[in-house]
Amino acid sequence: MPDRLGLRFALADAWHDLVVGGRCIGCDRPGRLLCPDCRSGLPDRARPTPPSPAPPGIVPVFAAGPYEGTLKQLVIGLKERQLLGLRGPLAGLLALSVLEALASVTQTAAGPMVLVPVPSRPSSVRERGLDSTTAITSRAAAMLRQHGLDVRHHRLLRTRPGVADQAGLDSRQRQANLDGSITCPASGIRTLARTVPRATFVVCDDVITTGATAREAQRALESVGLGVRAIATVAATQRRSRVQM
Repeated sequence: MPDRLGLRFALADAWHDLVVGGRCIGCDRPGRLLCPDCRSGLPDRARPTPPSPAPPGIVPVFAAGPYEGTLKQLVIGLKERQLLGLRGPLAGLLALSVLEALASVTQTAAGPMVLVPVPSRPSSVRERGLDSTTAITSRAAAMLRQHGLDVRHHRLLRTRPGVADQAGLDSRQRQANLDGSITCPASGIRTLARTVPRATFVVCDDVITTGATAREAQRALESVGLGVRAIATVAATQRRSRVQM
């Protein structure tokens, strides 16, 4: 006979399957978007995950795991299918990367840590009805504050018009597409200066592939005098990245 907790999960899954018609994003089991088995199989720590080859000058990169399996389905489920219930699990994974980044810069960090999401193209946000990277970055910052860490979230970056979709582009094409494509408007810096006069900055994204987008975001922040210490992501593609075990 199942224990009370197991019975509660079983009843919740049955209710979701009957009323909502949901299925687990990882194993396709009827019920919640992420079943207990798939949730328990998610990474419990992040690791340094530099792109290979790495863009010149890129700061240390961290990811919770490779962009495959359940992690890949989580990212796609939120970004492409707007499954908002996945924001929590994705934010938790991003928070792991932020924690690893925090540990790596503790000796030289000054003030609170500010998480800055890589900006999405406005056309993509309109089409999807969601800026998934901003959503999970904001949630990750809130999670870390609940654990007593001084972590903030600020949308400091914007994309310039004319940036093409990165899908299908190789590393050289991505770099050419992104050169000068991200800016840090003065209004955001003024707001930041009033609320957080000293801070450590971490660029956040859902997936890192060649590192071109994250490096461009880093460049934009550094161009206005904001020092970026790390890049934190949910997942890293294996095709172009080495995960250091």
